[in-house]
Amino acid sequence: MLMVATPIKSGAQDSVGWMPDILGDGYQMRRVYHNGNGGDDAVSTIVSKRSMQTDSIGRCGILYIHGFNDYFFQSEMGNRFVGQGYDFYAVDLRRYGRSMVKDRKNFDTCNLADYFPDIDSALVEMERTGIDKVILMGHSTGGLISAYFESRCRPKTVKAMILNSPFLDWNLGWKESLIPVVSFVGRLFPELEISQGKSTAYAESLLKEYHGEWNYRTDWKFMQSPSVTAGWIRAITEAQRSLRDGHADIEIPVLLLYSSRSIHGSEWTPDHNRADCVLDVSDIKRYGSGLGTKVTCVKVENGMHDLVLSSENIRNPLYRYIFQWLSAQGL
Repeated sequence: MLMVATPIKSGAQDSVGWMPDILGDGYQMRRVYHNGNGGDDAVSTIVSKRSMQTDSIGRCGILYIHGFNDYFFQSEMGNRFVGQGYDFYAVDLRRYGRSMVKDRKNFDTCNLADYFPDIDSALVEMERTGIDKVILMGHSTGGLISAYFESRCRPKTVKAMILNSPFLDWNLGWKESLIPVVSFVGRLFPELEISQGKSTAYAESLLKEYHGEWNYRTDWKFMQSPSVTAGWIRAITEAQRSLRDGHADIEIPVLLLYSSRSIHGSEWTPDHNRADCVLDVSDIKRYGSGLGTKVTCVKVENGMHDLVLSSENIRNPLYRYIFQWLSAQGL
């Protein structure tokens, strides 16, 4: 259900409307109501934690975009960036997490460009606070959306991009041959629902009450990945195709992160905590390395699908590398 906050228009923001976020610890949130054809659920949410450092690096900010069946809950990640002097921002995209609206189809869209105003509103807010250098960071579907946004919009304040296991290709085995058919159907019957199965293995690898280290709201990030629509499949496929064969032509530096291996299986095993159980890592490297001419590919040994949720002995050196890479970019 949508929480109450002072409504603001996208692109015309002020300090009114910020309120404490559910994460606590200095995190704040504000709602953005977007004009256009999105209907009454065209609402996104900006979450922020500002760095207390006042040197020049404090004018750099991270903007994080979550994945499918997801929302921003990775406060440890935000705190790591804030601790290094970066202002941290995240967006819960429309129909996700903090931006869910009761009685509306969660996570659905027929065009990934629908999320561009959600990202742009956060960039406007960051620029308003004096941030003139932004690092766009996206995970999984959020990585696809981030790359698609950068290739189409190229905002001047975005200086680099970090992609955490981006969803650049399908990982469906023999079912992948059906994607063109489903995409065509998605043009005619966009609301046709398609099951993604009933596995809870990924959630079990993350949640502290099972085999993971983390807590999050399972009414916002479900145990089972929910059904998608044919229109959503078409939107994903079109965005993926637009980024291939040099068409993305992303000019800013890109840090492409992916696990050392993928794992299959609907039942949890210990390997689910040491591999990507969602995407094919070889596809991530193959298509990610072609996003532009300044792509740094990094294989994270024994990393999970969301690499920053991997075990501590993996994510600690990963963060060190990320900050070294950002420093090398002058950010």
